[in-house]
Amino acid sequence: MRKLVREDTAALFPTLSDPEQCKYMLSPAFETEEKLGDWLCNPEWNGRSWSAIELSTGELVARIVAVPCEHETAEIGYITVRDRQGEGIAFECTQRLLKQLFEVEDHHRVFAITDPRNTGSNRLVEKLGFRREGHFLENIKTHIGWCDEYYWGLLASEWHKRLG
Repeated sequence: MRKLVREDTAALFPTLSDPEQCKYMLSPAFETEEKLGDWLCNPEWNGRSWSAIELSTGELVARIVAVPCEHETAEIGYITVRDRQGEGIAFECTQRLLKQLFEVEDHHRVFAITDPRNTGSNRLVEKLGFRREGHFLENIKTHIGWCDEYYWGLLASEWHKRLG
């Protein structure tokens, strides 16, 4: 994984311009690469964003994010490019991110917010060891209307216990 750069926009555009791929995101699919690039590289956003690169091909295969919050907490997010979904890429990258957040940066807690209908994302966070902490009904209004949200959490102590 490396820091996301504006030049990564072209590789992410086929996925983030697809309404089906963006169904569970807050915003609708992007109409132009320029708008996507502006969103990906927004200087006012306080999060960090990485591109996952396939070593053998140099191909961008995922975007992973971490947003710092109060009290040694961070929110994470992820999307795998459309053609590579289901290969375990998000799992591998998110595991690396959790290792960084818990073992290097000493976060106390990491959380993720998912749409209950997004079965792939929900399976991923469960596999990573997150526990579902809440189900909030019609908690956020997105481009598809009012949506429920699952809140998932993972404590540093739980992360370290999983590692043995």
